[in-house]
Amino acid sequence: MHQNIDSLKTWLNSRIVGQQQLIERIIIALLADGHLLVEGAPGLAKTKAIKTVSEGLDADFHRVQFTPDLLPSDITGSDIYRPEQGVFEFQTGPLFHNLVLADEINRAPAKVQSALLEAMAERQISVGKKSYPLPDLFLVMATQNPIEQEGTYPLPEAQMDRFLMHVSVDYPSPDSERTILQLSREEAQGEKASDFDPITQQDLFAARKEVLAVHMNEAVEEYLVQIILATRNTEAYGGDLANWLDYGGSPRATIALDRCSRAVAWLDNRDYVTPDDIRSVAHDVLRHRLILSFEAEAAGIDADKVIDALLSTVPSA
Repeated sequence: MHQNIDSLKTWLNSRIVGQQQLIERIIIALLADGHLLVEGAPGLAKTKAIKTVSEGLDADFHRVQFTPDLLPSDITGSDIYRPEQGVFEFQTGPLFHNLVLADEINRAPAKVQSALLEAMAERQISVGKKSYPLPDLFLVMATQNPIEQEGTYPLPEAQMDRFLMHVSVDYPSPDSERTILQLSREEAQGEKASDFDPITQQDLFAARKEVLAVHMNEAVEEYLVQIILATRNTEAYGGDLANWLDYGGSPRATIALDRCSRAVAWLDNRDYVTPDDIRSVAHDVLRHRLILSFEAEAAGIDADKVIDALLSTVPSA
């Protein structure tokens, strides 16, 4: 299974240039069975990344453009009346796909957010008195534009907590930019054909079991737990941390950090987790789960700086 995932990762990096971290985070989310919130400026291959992942998997993909006039039924589906039979029949919506891109998720109103929250949390959608299960392989990758906030609806904390990771995407390097130009020309001329044999969903599910079996000794597990507890009890560590946080990570953050660190170790071809594995994903796991105090925001302190302080304060295993 490890060789299949490695081949997928290598192929994705050959198709999506300059976004190695985003590709790795998508693979970690697949292995950890979680959802992704990706934030970055337009044109950074966010949509292309998740669409290309669907091509590398035996999975279907659907993109939903979130807008202020979107209705819950536009993503969940609805009951359609069949006059020839005299009955209502449920017509599935975009959420009944394996990989769903929720583009500019914060532009949708509260009712749509609520419908998406049920899908992410319960792996089902409810229409009327009935609930319908979603596919076994189900991943939502939501995107946000950080440079334009007019006409947006801030995501509620409960929904933010449902995302496994919050990934910030930056611009590619100059060398990657030149490679992107070359690839875009090849694709425009039809010279860049897909030569990858997609891996099956069964292979992915088997890889998930191997990730869960990665060993984490008691000292490393205690280190992981102490990082989360430090977000809730900053007074115990003194310094600026005590004034920077109003609310810390939930138990779901602990589970997410555990699964992501195991996935990192597994991708590194190890059967054990190290503190470095935990630190490597701590920012993406905790960034959207910490509620900063007014003092921190007034001082220009963001969540990444708080996490830096946490990691430098909590004793390593």
